Amino acid sequence: MIKSVIIDNEKKSRKTLSNFLRKYCKNVEVLGEADGVSTGIELIKNKNPELVFLDIEMTDGTGFKLLESIEDIQFSVIFVTAYSAYAIKAFKISAIAYLLKPINPQELIEAIEKYQKEIGLKGIHNKLEVLLGNQSNVKKIAFPTSEGIELVKLNQIVHCEADDNYTSIFLANEKRIVVSKTIKEYDTMLSDFGFYRIHQSHLVNLDYIAKYNKNDGGYVVLENGKKLPVSRRNKQEFLEKLLR
Repeated sequence: MIKSVIIDNEKKSRKTLSNFLRKYCKNVEVLGEADGVSTGIELIKNKNPELVFLDIEMTDGTGFKLLESIEDIQFSVIFVTAYSAYAIKAFKISAIAYLLKPINPQELIEAIEKYQKEIGLKGIHNKLEVLLGNQSNVKKIAFPTSEGIELVKLNQIVHCEADDNYTSIFLANEKRIVVSKTIKEYDTMLSDFGFYRIHQSHLVNLDYIAKYNKNDGGYVVLENGKKLPVSRRNKQEFLEKLLR
């Protein structure tokens, strides 16, 4: 039996996953459930699972925060979340699988089969911890465009600008990429990698800010000379980031 735990802040989601495991994955034993980061850490310490089904957005933090809080990771992870925007982070820390809610039973079965296959590889339990420490070394992000997929180095992204349900990505070489995703999704993806949303419509790579001007309500000047407004709501936190 594969000893597992479920960490998800939604009781209904925990129940659904538990029922699916009993019905479709009879070789998986659920040792317990938790509803957040702090309770999840305690559950893992007490139960010592082989496999953790982990939600990402929880009331007291994210699943990534939970993983970063555990010094010696001795388990594999299957992310179960309603947010597709986190997939790039999950991929970078080598999660076994990334399941979107509502859970598809067939995808769950395939995730367990993948776990069983990979668990036989030497050092699989240590793989997650090693790659978690390398999150900051993410080199590229994939942008789906009308022509296909464009891979861009993160340090070449100057800023992102919202346009309804589209986002314009401005690069250091002055190229512009238009993507049919909201700026909120890119804020979620890039906030851990030196980007800050200074305004409802603007997400900026802090490395490209040349100065902040407090006149006219406050705005930043990028290295390329472009001026972008800083919202009143975000101003204090933004200035604190600049001064760190």
